[in-house]
Amino acid sequence: MSDGSAQSSAVHAPLTLLIRVNTLQAWRRLKAVRSQSRLLTGLILCFILGYLGLSFWLFYKGLNFVASFPGLGVVLTERLLYLLFAFLFVLLLLSNLIISYTNLFRNREASFLMTLPVPAQTIFRWKFLESSLLASWAFVFLIAPLLAAFGLTRHVPWHFYPVTLVLIALFIVLPSVAGSFLAVNLARFLDRRTFQVALVIFALLLLGLAGYWWKTQPTPDEMLETRVLAVLDQLLQKTRFSLFPFLPSYWLTSSVLQWAEGVLSLAGFFMLVLLSNVMFFGFLGFTRLGKMYYNAASEVQSRASVWSQWEWFKAASERKKDLAYTHGPIEKIFNQLHWLQSDTRALLAKDARMFWRDTSQWGQSVLLFGLLGVYIINLRHFTSQLASPFWIHLVSYLNLGACSLNLATLTTRFVYPQFSLEGRRLWIIGMAPMGLERVVKTKYWLASCSSIVVTLTLIVVSSYLLDMTWERILFFAMVIAVMTFTLNGLAAGLGVLYPNFKEGNPSKIVSGFGGTFCLVLSFFYILGSVLMLAFGSNEMRDQVTSQDMAFLSIAGFILLSFLLGWLPLRLALRQLKKFEF
Repeated sequence: MSDGSAQSSAVHAPLTLLIRVNTLQAWRRLKAVRSQSRLLTGLILCFILGYLGLSFWLFYKGLNFVASFPGLGVVLTERLLYLLFAFLFVLLLLSNLIISYTNLFRNREASFLMTLPVPAQTIFRWKFLESSLLASWAFVFLIAPLLAAFGLTRHVPWHFYPVTLVLIALFIVLPSVAGSFLAVNLARFLDRRTFQVALVIFALLLLGLAGYWWKTQPTPDEMLETRVLAVLDQLLQKTRFSLFPFLPSYWLTSSVLQWAEGVLSLAGFFMLVLLSNVMFFGFLGFTRLGKMYYNAASEVQSRASVWSQWEWFKAASERKKDLAYTHGPIEKIFNQLHWLQSDTRALLAKDARMFWRDTSQWGQSVLLFGLLGVYIINLRHFTSQLASPFWIHLVSYLNLGACSLNLATLTTRFVYPQFSLEGRRLWIIGMAPMGLERVVKTKYWLASCSSIVVTLTLIVVSSYLLDMTWERILFFAMVIAVMTFTLNGLAAGLGVLYPNFKEGNPSKIVSGFGGTFCLVLSFFYILGSVLMLAFGSNEMRDQVTSQDMAFLSIAGFILLSFLLGWLPLRLALRQLKKFEF
């Protein structure tokens, strides 16, 4: 008993110390942010409160609208909740997988702790807690207004809200454990040829099955007018997967719904099912994954490239050893830009190569573009039922807002931390002949030219699927092009004004004060621009005032874009002139 208790205290003492130290550091950063600028802190607090209030109002109105359908409102509301939590579970799993892989195997703190007399189990436990918090806070922030609005529409008792918080806290543990387990096993077995082939085949099969399952069936107009129940049954048929009783989202949703209905015994049953699974898998993760993490970290640090396992790659590498050094494909692409100076092309190649080497970054990009692809594919089927000019006009500007919000996500996540990621090596670039000013300008133009290809493709394809005229498609393409340069300028400028050279994880850099401020400004800019252009368009005004309002709205949009994109970048370039290394 004494040996077991001593071993347990030896494991838990460093973990307690890590939690206490990091909590103290986070509190001090929060106090430092408040002391830096109360205006910016107040702006962020107003944004958070405004988001909570606006999202609560929208959810409340939407749930009331769905509940207004006689005999169908309750069924639709419950099925929407089942679907929402099912998809959020998948998104939480992917988010935990990416963040856990980064925190466990691409983190300087984890590498430093591995050299200390700290058990690997303790390091894994701390990184598991940190990854779970980073991956799940947005989920809680998103779901809180929805559940509050749901409780208000159902007139639930007061104890519904604390019980729901406990259920959500239990629910986020399962995707955290599963994401950490997958991250450790991916890092450990990624170099095995059989695993690679099986993973690719599984992904293709999953994609094919998903496409077949969600294949839309056109509904005749006669059925829409006379057989509403048949159409609704056909719609709900595709969502029955969310009612699979072994899904954690099913336990959570059933417990929430039954508690709202007053059936406390059945709600308690599903709560106990969720609790038992959390305790079982959480205990396994906390006690058994530490050894697997140590072996996986050793494999990651000791093996060569994954591609070296393939015979054709080995043969190609052997042939290259006998030849002189040749440029890679990235260098060859940028060397075609003859109008740029050689040092600029070298910096572009370096940034592109660093982005490609960071699996967590381009992996998130692929995930984001995959979700956008699903959105674009379903646009055609969504707009086939729209006949009113008002709704077509509204959907076109909502589509502009969706594409611009995706652009804001890309710029905040990938452009903002670029300057900070140089870290302590910044003095090397700063002492180079090109200087920091040209470095920042080069990063800005690389990000702008790369993102404008993506955003123009998104807006043109989505607008075409919405059956817009080519004049409207050209108009939205010009708007999104202006937004691209504005949001990139905002992210690049704020990244220089609020750098964080102590952190090498882009997710943590973005989660700081500067990244949050950049996201807030981007959101307000997109909201103001879309509303300004929508209310100034011809469809919203009569023929007498439409020309004047359209001119004023476009002029205001251009002025706002110029100020928000040019001013932060200009201030950043001015600060670089007096930057001290």
